[in-house]
Amino acid sequence: MNLQESIRKVLREVKEEFEDFASTRGKGAEKIANNAKEKGGLALLTWHHFKVKLPYYNKAKEGKIDMDEVKKEFDATYKKISLNMTQIEFQREMGRLEVLGELLIRNKKD
Repeated sequence: MNLQESIRKVLREVKEEFEDFASTRGKGAEKIANNAKEKGGLALLTWHHFKVKLPYYNKAKEGKIDMDEVKKEFDATYKKISLNMTQIEFQREMGRLEVLGELLIRNKKD
């Protein structure tokens, strides 16, 4: 195996690891969201928090996520979180911030 083939193999493995991470986290978020929705009441705040994460995990597990866009959205989301939000808005934006941050951290190149 030459150097270019070795590099491609390593990059493929890193991508697969990232996609596996997103898939596993997505399954967990989906389970929590479904349980919270079923429970109802105040647990719906949890549903809002976790439901917003699902499209991001799905895009990431399919390898269809642009990390530059993720960084921009993370920064924009961080700036708009405030105490003037409703509980639902707050939970949605915190869920969004959390998933974007997780993906950025996991994708970080040391």
